[in-house]
Amino acid sequence: MPIAFAYTLIALLLVTSFLLTLLILLHRGKGGGLSSMFGGGVSSNLAGSSVAEKNLDRYTILVGIIWFACIVGIGLWLKLAANGS
Repeated sequence: MPIAFAYTLIALLLVTSFLLTLLILLHRGKGGGLSSMFGGGVSSNLAGSSVAEKNLDRYTILVGIIWFACIVGIGLWLKLAANGS
């Protein structure tokens, strides 16, 4: 496989890693832990989970799947590159 494929996967891995970190940090704390220590436990839950939170969950899962596929793709590329040389 061409080396450009590996560079594309690495670039995509870096972008998805950054996005995944941001998306996870955007989630609301579920109570207890460090989030409540910094004021996250003060806000009240009026309507449960909103549409924005559900969409945030969907985006986080989608980016996580892409991130995982990049990891698997790089691993397969490295295995094929090691066997080919």
